[in-house]
Amino acid sequence: MVKENILKILSTVPSNVRLIAVSKTKPVEMLQEAYDAGQRLFGENKALEMRDKHAVLPTDIEWHFIGHLQTNKVKYIAPFVSLIHSIDSLQLLSAVEKEGKKNGRVIDCLLQFHIASEETKFGLDIDEARHLLESEEFKSMCNVRICGVMGMATNTDNMDKVRSEFANLKNIFTLLKNDYFKGQDCFREISMGMSHDYRIAIEEGATLVRVGSSIFGARNYA
Repeated sequence: MVKENILKILSTVPSNVRLIAVSKTKPVEMLQEAYDAGQRLFGENKALEMRDKHAVLPTDIEWHFIGHLQTNKVKYIAPFVSLIHSIDSLQLLSAVEKEGKKNGRVIDCLLQFHIASEETKFGLDIDEARHLLESEEFKSMCNVRICGVMGMATNTDNMDKVRSEFANLKNIFTLLKNDYFKGQDCFREISMGMSHDYRIAIEEGATLVRVGSSIFGARNYA
């Protein structure tokens, strides 16, 4: 079933957009099934769960950390993570820089923005992002690379609201690109859209979509 779901979703995703299979809470057997279907990008939101899955699954998997990341957990994923989507403070970015240096890596990251109307969502606003990018601390970092932006839309059935929030994130991306990353090809990712709204996200400029339940079924919170 996982294979069929992935192929069905991929048929709706254009070639310039990459699909992240959100595998959090799912057993390694299901991830292996997705891998066997050709999927290579997987998204997790718990550092220890990602570490443990990385240890037993094929080495060519591209691991994306998509959840709220605590500074003291960065060390568990720093040796192998492909992209951290959820940088929401200079403090967290500094922790990633420190662990990147320890591991002799430059770790790719996205700045997470608060685009939803729900207070429970994490993320920066544009002024906080400017403060981060203009700080001397950020300018001195050598082991992190900012590759774009991430945001989560409001959990609502109002797709017009969702579309406007995605459009807002695209505008933020364009603003940062022009002001801080002009001519830097690495700054190209817009991570937005989940199972219920990824098609709208693609229409609004997403380059990465994070799809879980439509691939693996409902999430197990136990």
